[in-house]
Amino acid sequence: MLTRVYGTAFTKNAELDEYLVYLEDIKKRDHNKLGREMELFTTVDVIGQGLPLLMPKGTKMIQTLQRWIEDEEERRGYVRTKTPLMAKSDLYKISGHWDHYKEGMFVLGDEKVDKEVFALRPMTCPFQYYVYKNSQKSYRDLPLRYGETSTLFRNEDSGEMHGLTRVRQFTISEGHLIVRPDQMDEEFKGCLDLARYCLKTLGVEDDVTYRLSKWDPNNTAKYIGTVDVWEETQDRIRKVLTELEIPFYEEEGEAAFYGPKVDIQAKNVYGKMDTMITVQWDALIAEQFDMYYVDQNGDKVRPYIIHRTSMGCYERTLAWLIEKYAGLFPTWLCPEQVRILPISEKYHEYAKKVKEELQNNNVLVTIDERAEKIGYKIREARLDRVPYMLVVGQKEEEDGVVSVRSRFLGDEGQKPLADFVDDICKEIRTKEIRKIEVVENN
Repeated sequence: MLTRVYGTAFTKNAELDEYLVYLEDIKKRDHNKLGREMELFTTVDVIGQGLPLLMPKGTKMIQTLQRWIEDEEERRGYVRTKTPLMAKSDLYKISGHWDHYKEGMFVLGDEKVDKEVFALRPMTCPFQYYVYKNSQKSYRDLPLRYGETSTLFRNEDSGEMHGLTRVRQFTISEGHLIVRPDQMDEEFKGCLDLARYCLKTLGVEDDVTYRLSKWDPNNTAKYIGTVDVWEETQDRIRKVLTELEIPFYEEEGEAAFYGPKVDIQAKNVYGKMDTMITVQWDALIAEQFDMYYVDQNGDKVRPYIIHRTSMGCYERTLAWLIEKYAGLFPTWLCPEQVRILPISEKYHEYAKKVKEELQNNNVLVTIDERAEKIGYKIREARLDRVPYMLVVGQKEEEDGVVSVRSRFLGDEGQKPLADFVDDICKEIRTKEIRKIEVVENN
């Protein structure tokens, strides 16, 4: 009996050392390990694979991301919808998902037995089309930008499940823009601008690649539409990316069945490429849903549609950020931004006063009231990756100050409480990403 054995050869000790450092960094950053250690999420066998439980800290982070994204979308002219988590199979037959995507859906019922068969939604687009169709639209009404924080369900293979990056239930910053054909290029650019703004704010804009995902002309049965439509839309996306000076590569067979798209991708710590954000060009689906607007001549015209995410799947984004920052998140994203460390029980009242002032300014703050030595409390706060520690004792109480320790500069000395509040509020408001300049040993 033969056994295949895999190995890695190193010609120099330096290569081995470099590889060992690489492995150690993977272990330090792997979100599936670190996210559990930080109590951001967990999984339970009796609940099922691909169905993670977000713990309070992880939930707070996703809530912060979601509120930021929703506010930014509304600032850019989006209106929000809230649509059902399931629909009859009839809806997916109209959209084409029943023919092209049924194996990836959770189907409730059997068409051979049940009068009505439902499926949990794998995407929000057909629901938002009926929001559009609720009333007649004029060319003056377009573009219409619909946004929704959507919970979706996809029947992924059990072997594909991994932490937060590949799951069966997830929440996404989903949106659909209904536009006139002459508006398509500028609106597509606007979607890419929103995506790039999100990437820059999160500090990951240099970690991504852009892919033009095209159809496979040798397997046209997978798609709807004609060759001419596909070639034209791919050319127009190519032109948009070129005009925006975005480097990209092209790959056949990665388009949605109704249109080509731009996939913004990033590698996880193991080198696997994941799609983080997508912007899709759709010149076809409106026909299937009988969507139209009335133009200036009184004629009915089919709109174009952009399917897009502004930041993508929240769970996958959280995994990405865990690995990017090794858990040392920017302060605005941290579920605990400040921990107050009273030197002894005598200063608990002052600690509570400091906490109240910070809470009044929407800073996420806790007090460590344990009867432990201050050095131990500081070490614990650093291990918990809290950005700021405020040590308070007799002198701090008398002078109305706090002694600041941060993971950025270490001991920052004493500051008036009002000054510290102003500083951290500005850091949170501007979503500043401070660099760690002093590394303190635990």
